[in-house]
Amino acid sequence: MEPFVEHTGLAAPLDAANIDTDQIIPKQFLKRIERAGFGQFLFFDWRFKDDGSENPDFSLNEPQYRGASILIAGANFGCGSSREHAPWALLDYGFRVLIAPSFADIFRSNCYKNGILPIELSSEDAARLRRQAETRDGFQLTVNLPKQTVSDPDGKTYSFEMDSFRKEFLLKGLDDIGWTLQYERDIAEYEKKRDALPT
Repeated sequence: MEPFVEHTGLAAPLDAANIDTDQIIPKQFLKRIERAGFGQFLFFDWRFKDDGSENPDFSLNEPQYRGASILIAGANFGCGSSREHAPWALLDYGFRVLIAPSFADIFRSNCYKNGILPIELSSEDAARLRRQAETRDGFQLTVNLPKQTVSDPDGKTYSFEMDSFRKEFLLKGLDDIGWTLQYERDIAEYEKKRDALPT
């Protein structure tokens, strides 16, 4: 995975709470066996009409949010099933940062494992940023992971908390397997000693 240290990107608002993983990536698209290619199906039932054309009333279809890499949503984002395809779709679409008042636990964990930074801010702060994204064209945010801050173009800074272990994952660009492989030599030494024990 690509290490996450600092990211500046266009912010897109999604003013809804309790967005579940079936809305993020509907079940009919879960048959793919690779991680890539899910972005085209992100929020499929909201982005597209029944005839396949784009829904102009959905925020991500508005021209000013094309290329957004930061999504600002409502509380309990990623609830529902534990499908890892949800962060796959968000990442493939281009999102590196998610901001919301809260996230479903399993979804949050899956984000960390796939190089997405889920940031919890208060309901008031998340709503303030969402309103700015709605009313200011080209609204960008800068996220600094070492400092655990989100900064807007006016210089206002929001601090966020996160687990130090998961922070290290993102800073080093590691998933669970990559983290384990850091200790490959120690594991090999252990296996060598174990094999030498009498049976």
